[in-house]
Amino acid sequence: MRRMLVLVALFGLVASQSMASAGPPESSPMVLVPAGEFTMGSATGDSDEQPERKVYVDAFTMDKYEVTVEQYAAFLQAKGIDPPSDWKIMNQTAHQKRPAANMDSVDAALYCKWVGKRLPTEAEWEKAARGTDGRMYPWGNDAPTPLHANFGRTDWNNHGALAPVGSFEQGKSPYGLYDMAGNVWEWVSDWYDFRYYKNAPSKNPTGPSSGGTKVIRGGAWNGNARALRSANRSLISPTDQGLTGFRCAKNP
Repeated sequence: MRRMLVLVALFGLVASQSMASAGPPESSPMVLVPAGEFTMGSATGDSDEQPERKVYVDAFTMDKYEVTVEQYAAFLQAKGIDPPSDWKIMNQTAHQKRPAANMDSVDAALYCKWVGKRLPTEAEWEKAARGTDGRMYPWGNDAPTPLHANFGRTDWNNHGALAPVGSFEQGKSPYGLYDMAGNVWEWVSDWYDFRYYKNAPSKNPTGPSSGGTKVIRGGAWNGNARALRSANRSLISPTDQGLTGFRCAKNP
């Protein structure tokens, strides 16, 4: 009897230690984006992308890939929060390496915090997507093709319209980040302001202090070539669970 009690006590100690050490799974590999200036906005783009200007951003790291269904499933299980819409359809074996979608900006930010990161700013996202040479798309100035990005689709096909992350080698950004054009729109931390570029600081802009809508970037599976431009801005409510995903950033 005494031996059994000792074994039970030891098992309980090991179990409690295991639970205490349990944490987020290994997240996406990250890529360093060095400090410096880049061209933000577009003189030939939409009005909210103007004026085109030089912006300085401190060094940061960003996820190489969009957060996947598999990674987001671990977060939901650990935190016990409500899943995004269509989660049962999304969380199937065939979709585990595809980007997670339909979470609002609050839950996207919570995931990044859970893995010791944060959502990128709009400026960080654009620099990571286009580099420092003013290119139109992550890969350059050539119009997008099916070899560059997942776009121009019309059938959602129960999450099957999205490509597994890292599928488009020819569409990488100058820093080696995948899927920064197409697949899913991506949350950034900035509130949206149509006129923000006209008065924004030229160093580490973080967007307005408040607002009613948030910025999303990168275009999506059903977008056209113009929506995939790295300078393109779009906006939705921060509580909208549209077909939007995200990737995380971190200070180096």
